[in-house]
Amino acid sequence: MPQTTNRIFSIDLLRGIVMILMALDHVRDFMHNDAFLHEPLDLTSTTPLLFFTRWITHYCAPVFVFLSGVSAYLMGLKKNKAELAGFLIKRGLWLIFIEFAIVGLGWTFDLHYKIFVFQVIGAIGMSMFILGLLVRLPYTLIFIIGIALVFGHNLLDNIEFSMEGILGLMGSLMHGHAFTVFPVTQNHSLLIIYGFLPWTGIMLCGYCVGKLFEPNQYPGKRKKVLLYAGINLLILFIALRLINAYGDPAYWMVQKNSFYTFLSFINVNKYPPSLMYTCLTLGPALILISLTENLRNPFTQKMAVFGRVPFFYYIIHIYVIHLITVIVFYATGFSTADIQTPGSPFLFRPATLGFNLYFVYAIWIGLIIVLYPICSWYNNYKTKNKHWWLSYL
Repeated sequence: MPQTTNRIFSIDLLRGIVMILMALDHVRDFMHNDAFLHEPLDLTSTTPLLFFTRWITHYCAPVFVFLSGVSAYLMGLKKNKAELAGFLIKRGLWLIFIEFAIVGLGWTFDLHYKIFVFQVIGAIGMSMFILGLLVRLPYTLIFIIGIALVFGHNLLDNIEFSMEGILGLMGSLMHGHAFTVFPVTQNHSLLIIYGFLPWTGIMLCGYCVGKLFEPNQYPGKRKKVLLYAGINLLILFIALRLINAYGDPAYWMVQKNSFYTFLSFINVNKYPPSLMYTCLTLGPALILISLTENLRNPFTQKMAVFGRVPFFYYIIHIYVIHLITVIVFYATGFSTADIQTPGSPFLFRPATLGFNLYFVYAIWIGLIIVLYPICSWYNNYKTKNKHWWLSYL
């Protein structure tokens, strides 16, 4: 029978899972005593637990962006093209504003906004804006553009963009040079973490996959298509990674033992999201969607709550984590003189602050427990109220 419910449970479940995983990485950023000292994916200094603590969160951003595209398509079932385009353009611009005004403040706690941060919410906003401009095009053409961006953007990996002026800014915004800082005024700078163009490709592909969730599509066919697509993405990842020539700027290499060689093999590039990164993350995501459409139990119902209010959850979890950091900052003996670390935009986060990974996991679990009733309340509020502004939150 065709699906007739307003929400797709497997989508809410998957989105909820990646939102919870995302919090683990952010707790690690603020609370791990090694977070500002060593790169967790650096095989010369990492441990297996630290590596996988960071690596598992690779699934968060691409799945979230992809599902944003799916949600845009489903929204288009209730609107005409002009209405959908208008909404996506306005919401995209709104998300870019929120990135700079609200999300960035949550990360830095700097009321003077010495540095503006362009990361995942800004990339989603820019991608949504572009999707709004393209949504009137034929479905097939949107799909071709999405595939071309995902499969072809690594052709730009070896192009040397100017690191200065407007060309450097546009090159970093569109494709790469992650963690590049550009001066805006004498006292303000822009930090670019997410180049938006590859993420736009992922969103466009998600928009086109949304067609599988139309009410006239049969679940059996949808599950089969998603399952085979996910398996084929993983096969493509393995094939390209073995060739070791295209699809990721960081080639894998033989390491000190077979296990670390395996870690090198799966250690793919996120900034910007390489083709291999996209295959490795979206492949399992599509498989999981195909297998969980009717997987309802108390645990999955709770996970899905986070997936129904992702933007609300994203905003509050950053502020709660940073507030916990402030408490830890003073509780562990740091003083007001230590609030600002030279060279770091994050207040109350000295490089030596933090705990071991086990403590990080404990804080993460506690955070999720605390945020669940808040997110559940907001989900119920959204369900019972249909105010227009709720669609922007």
